[in-house]
Amino acid sequence: MEPATHEAPALPDPAPPRGDATVRVVPKHHFLVRLTHWVNVPVLLGLIASGLSIYWAAPVFKHAFDPATGTHEWMQDVGRAIAPLTGSTSDPRNAVYDTFGLGPRQLAIALRLHWALAYFFMATGALYLVGLIAGGGWRAVLPRPSDFREALAMMRFYAGVIPMALLRRPWPHPPIRSKYNALQRAAYFTMPIAGTLVVLSGWAMHKPVQLGWLERLFGNYDNARIVHFCCMIVLGGFVVPHVILAVADGWDTLRSMVTGWSGRVKEEPHERT
Repeated sequence: MEPATHEAPALPDPAPPRGDATVRVVPKHHFLVRLTHWVNVPVLLGLIASGLSIYWAAPVFKHAFDPATGTHEWMQDVGRAIAPLTGSTSDPRNAVYDTFGLGPRQLAIALRLHWALAYFFMATGALYLVGLIAGGGWRAVLPRPSDFREALAMMRFYAGVIPMALLRRPWPHPPIRSKYNALQRAAYFTMPIAGTLVVLSGWAMHKPVQLGWLERLFGNYDNARIVHFCCMIVLGGFVVPHVILAVADGWDTLRSMVTGWSGRVKEEPHERT
C-alpha cells in the first residue's frame, strides 16, 4: 500500500496589480454638447454683465428710500456692502454694476450687446439639445429614485476631498455606474429649464405687445423681469461650483468634455445613460 499523500490546497491566483488593469474607452459627450458647453461660457458671462447694466436703468427689487444710505434698491445696498472688497473708486452704491456689469449709464450699449449675445445663447441652446438627443445623453440627466442616497454620498465625498488630500489619506470616489453622479444630474437637469425660462421671459419683456400671451404666462411684465433676473442668478451661480466640483471629480471628467471619451477600468462598468 502506498503511503497517503497530502496535497496543499490550491491558492487563488493573485489579483493583477491596479496599474495593469485594462482601461476601456467609452464615448461620453456628443460633439455638439461639448462645443456648446465651451461656447456658452463667454456668452453667459457677457449676458450677465450686459444684463446688470440694463437692470441698473430700471431696478425691480426696491424698498423704501433710506436716507442713511441714499438708496431705494437692494442692488445698491449690495454694492455698498461689497465696495470695500472690490476696490470700486466710483459711487460705492454702483459697485455691483462696476464689478460684474458694464457699469452704470451704459444702457444703449448694454442692450445691443445683450441681444447680440442672446441670439448666440438661443442658437447654442438649440444645438445643445440636438447633441443631447443625438448622443442619447438626455437619458443621463433624468432624475432617478436612487438620486437622494447617491447625492448624500457625493456631498460627503466632495466635502472630504481637500481635507483628506492634506492629511494624505485615501478617499475613494463613490461608485458611479451612470454617466453623471446624482449632483451633476440634478444640475444638468435644472440648467435647460432655467435657460428656457430666461429666454421666454426675455422675449416677454422685449415684445410685451406682440407677445402679450407670453407676458401673461408670467402674470405681468414685472413678474417676467423677476423670473429673468432669478434665472440669471441660477445660471451664473452654477458656473463656480460646477468648475470646483468638476475638478474635484477628477481628470477624466474634464478630459471627457474636451475629447468626448472617458476612460474606465474594465472591471468598473460605465453605462452611457
